[in-house]
Amino acid sequence: MRALRVLREADRIAAEDTRRTAGLLAHFAISTPTISFHRHNIRSRLPQLVARLQQGDSLALVSDAGTPGISDPGIELVRACVENGIAVDPIPGACAPLVAAIASGFPMEPITIFGFVPSRAKDRKMWLARIQTISHTLTFFETPHRIRKTLTEMSQMFVNRPIMVGRELTKLHQQFLRGNDNQVIGQLTDQRGEFTVVVGPDTLDNQPRKVVPDQDVWLEFCRLTINRRVRRRAIVVELAHKYGHSPKYIYAVIERMKDSGL
Repeated sequence: MRALRVLREADRIAAEDTRRTAGLLAHFAISTPTISFHRHNIRSRLPQLVARLQQGDSLALVSDAGTPGISDPGIELVRACVENGIAVDPIPGACAPLVAAIASGFPMEPITIFGFVPSRAKDRKMWLARIQTISHTLTFFETPHRIRKTLTEMSQMFVNRPIMVGRELTKLHQQFLRGNDNQVIGQLTDQRGEFTVVVGPDTLDNQPRKVVPDQDVWLEFCRLTINRRVRRRAIVVELAHKYGHSPKYIYAVIERMKDSGL
């Protein structure tokens, strides 16, 4: 009700897609004029919106779905308002990362929220390799035409970590898929809509760990790297499970030994 009141009372509504927002406004008989504000016109539109606000106008910002500023246009406008001393009043609404994290049942203290997975194959693999070193709960977005590919690549890195995939969250066809990466892939029969992936914490972080000298880990890493034509991250995951440590820990040992010059 508060959101509807703000949309009615604002002088203008900045919308990611004015056509999509028009349907919402028409449904609730809201006649406030709209202006487009999306990723392709931020540079030209931002000074115009700030100027209106400085003149005393009130502006409501909406996105197509979800919360503006979280993988949606908006954070640039908020930053400009803060820099110019203009008040910002957020109105809570649907937020896919938090909705998914709550529904997952995974621990949320701490939790790291990422945006969309990079579209290029090389960038995506590097991105996944980086975030798999995070041992606590994390969440990110993926598009329908890449979700299966991303989950398949994750199966090589996020070994034995619980995963929940949410599809079309808070919408009519909301769906939750639970299990490990391979189990979730098997349940993925409908690839339409927007996906939110939640990766649970690395349970190895909560288990007693073997005390293993750094040099032993380093020597075995070197041996496996030389003898096998396997990617570095696959060897790191293998060593993590062998020694009862997280991949993040093994990575740290390898980097530490490299820096030592041994």
